[in-house]
Amino acid sequence: MKKYVCEFIGTAVLVLFGCGAAAITGGIPGTLGILGIAIAFGLSIVAMAYVIGNISGCHINPAVSLAMLIDGRMSAKEFCGYVVAQVLGALAGSGILYFIVSSSSSLSIAANGLGANGFGDASAVGISMIGALIVEIVLTFVFIYTILGVTSDPDKSSIAGIVIGLTLAFVHILGISLTGTSVNPARSLAPALLLGGTALSQIWVFIVGPFVGAALAALVFKCLNKEN
Repeated sequence: MKKYVCEFIGTAVLVLFGCGAAAITGGIPGTLGILGIAIAFGLSIVAMAYVIGNISGCHINPAVSLAMLIDGRMSAKEFCGYVVAQVLGALAGSGILYFIVSSSSSLSIAANGLGANGFGDASAVGISMIGALIVEIVLTFVFIYTILGVTSDPDKSSIAGIVIGLTLAFVHILGISLTGTSVNPARSLAPALLLGGTALSQIWVFIVGPFVGAALAALVFKCLNKEN
């Protein structure tokens, strides 16, 4: 049970601080800008990795858990428990963010949102649906492939959290303008459920894309790292 509680807490922190950095500071043209938002997401991973990593592995992302399942590092039962905890944690993080934005006299849900992902008119550059799907597959592949590599070597355990956090930041640097960067179905689902409308109607891309990217990363990793 401790693992699931940790996944709940970690995902809540990731969503609150990552999506919060985007929503509260004005998004891409705001005070933090793309680099600042990307670093907020990355630092959330770094912080949580060194607190809950030794208990749950700090997946805080259903796509990471799927990759670990495919790679044989967790059971199907654990996978289901992790995903439930992650989605609930994301909802908690988004709920807190919703309350913060709603409590401000200068912020509003309509103007600031909750850091939801999107394509078409919901994208800063108007990327198409197919373009968004490909972006999410590619970014998730890079992110998950890095996680699988750095966590497979015990000698790298002391720096794994930093490497993973920096990788999340660097995929956000490219992806924020395109889709808002999901690479995490729970992180995308929570704000979409609270916002509804366009964010909810487009959510399938930010669930399918990360899961496909994660599965591909796990399969490629297994193929290239299997013993001859």
